[in-house]
Amino acid sequence: MQKLFKILTYVKPYWPYASLNIAFNILAVIFSLASFAVFIPILNMLFQIQDIPVTAAPLDIFSFESLKDNFNYYAGHLIKLHGPLTTLLYISGIILVLYFLKNFFRYMAMFFLAPIRNGVVRDLRNDMYKKILILPLSYFSEQKKGDIISRMTSDVLEVEWSIMSSLESVFREPIAIVASIAVLFFMSPSLTIFVMVLLPLSGLLIGQIGKSLKRTSDKGQKRMGFILSIIEETIGGLRIIKGFTAINSAERKFKAENQDYTRLMMKLYRKRDLASPLSEFLGVVVVVVILWYGGSLILSKDTAMDAAAFLVYIGIFSQILNPAKAITAAFYNVQKGAASVERIEAVLNAPEIIEQSPNAVQKSEFLNKIEYKNLGFSYQNDVSVLKDINLTIEKGKTIALVGASGGGKSTLADLLPRFYDPRQGEILIDGINIKDLVIDDLRGLMGIVTQESILFNDTVFNNIALGIEEKVTPEQVQNAARIANAHEFIEQMEQGYQSIIGDRGQKLSGGQRQRLSIARAVLKNPPIMILDEATSALDTESERLVQQALENLMKNRTSLIIAHRLSTIQHADEIVVVDKGEIKERGVHQELLQQNGIYRRLHDMQAFK
Repeated sequence: MQKLFKILTYVKPYWPYASLNIAFNILAVIFSLASFAVFIPILNMLFQIQDIPVTAAPLDIFSFESLKDNFNYYAGHLIKLHGPLTTLLYISGIILVLYFLKNFFRYMAMFFLAPIRNGVVRDLRNDMYKKILILPLSYFSEQKKGDIISRMTSDVLEVEWSIMSSLESVFREPIAIVASIAVLFFMSPSLTIFVMVLLPLSGLLIGQIGKSLKRTSDKGQKRMGFILSIIEETIGGLRIIKGFTAINSAERKFKAENQDYTRLMMKLYRKRDLASPLSEFLGVVVVVVILWYGGSLILSKDTAMDAAAFLVYIGIFSQILNPAKAITAAFYNVQKGAASVERIEAVLNAPEIIEQSPNAVQKSEFLNKIEYKNLGFSYQNDVSVLKDINLTIEKGKTIALVGASGGGKSTLADLLPRFYDPRQGEILIDGINIKDLVIDDLRGLMGIVTQESILFNDTVFNNIALGIEEKVTPEQVQNAARIANAHEFIEQMEQGYQSIIGDRGQKLSGGQRQRLSIARAVLKNPPIMILDEATSALDTESERLVQQALENLMKNRTSLIIAHRLSTIQHADEIVVVDKGEIKERGVHQELLQQNGIYRRLHDMQAFK
């Protein structure tokens, strides 16, 4: 329940709405009790079931009997004065007004509840999205994307439908129950105390079923995460599934997961649907016990309450049943949503490993050099990926990292913009540890072009101007595209720079996607470039165009290049050979060839001439 209360802290900004909701609920309860309790005695006198009092009793506002006798006297006087039919007409009109006011105030309470329900869910989804943006890349390498999507979609919806939809009951029904019990206690303290002993016993039984519901709901939400992961992987790997005739096996896997989820949800709904009939039955049990116990008191004349007052007592108590039933249903829904709350909290409370120093230094330009000093790094499994790396990159120089896959080249580059932090050693820019810099300033100094072009299902313009769409002109975007050799094919597209390129740029060829990525880096105009296998996945013609674009991009910039194709980096100012997490060789192209080491072996394997 502690995690649940944390979700409800999102209600704080909406307390004005919550206050209005509570106020209107109180008014609705008052008119509901008035419409029920007031007119039973009047109707009894009107239809001559009880006698009209001859005189008024001494008024005592703390005595139920005094209030009842005085009310009956003045109501009877009204009947004598205007006659039964006219009085009945007045009563009918008053009942209509009271019930209209009751339902009007109930609607107004729900009217002011709507901004709370939707606002809390909106804020929760916004916080989750922001958290996903700032979590380190290592978090997503350990989690399934489909499960994270499930937490942001189905779990948040579950909170909306299971918890936020119960807010009406949480705000309204306790008011109705407390007000009704106060009236009942005023009518008969001893009988009400007896009732208060019975109600918690039924609550204990409902609570036990609620705990079981939470466990089943947790399993169901996790299973939905697995299903979304399968869907996400299937769509991403559809070409391979079809190519390896794996449609049947993929279908069998999905059906098995879907069947497990269906079985869990059937169990969940059966437990949840038990709430209403169980609470109603337990309520009737309590009414029957009250009827027996209270009736025995009246028949044995051991109480000051008469039969008419006892009937009113039973009638008011019956008014508690619907609110109690609603609270029970809300309790079941909250238990069902509590599992989703825990899954959401797991994302919101995930540690932000890459944190900005409280005294972070602002930096808007790169002046001198980048230094890797005694650098060591390992992922979660504690296997060393980089060991004792020492490397200096002077401003304006091009440094190439080469070596076998898995040697640590990409990790070395990812440490520079603080996608990860080193376990040992430090990285300095102009003599300042990058951990002491404002993260946005640090990353603002860099442009990144990766082997896989990361594009979005948006226009060409917005993909090139990513993050600065409102600050650039069409002319600036076009100039960047020309430098990246992309302007020509963009102009040939149906809507030019406003053309939608599809999910991950699927409407474009590999070379075209890569040139858009380069145009994005050109527009940013950073002093430091990181190029990670930028041409390795391209055909010869596309590689030539992209390589030319990269050469345009690297002019007058400091560049860190990761390459498998040695032909693309032979003119680098320094080539660094990284093998098994260590720098094994370094120098220019001809020097490394003469060493007859790892670089020479890579060179000969590629038949480089």
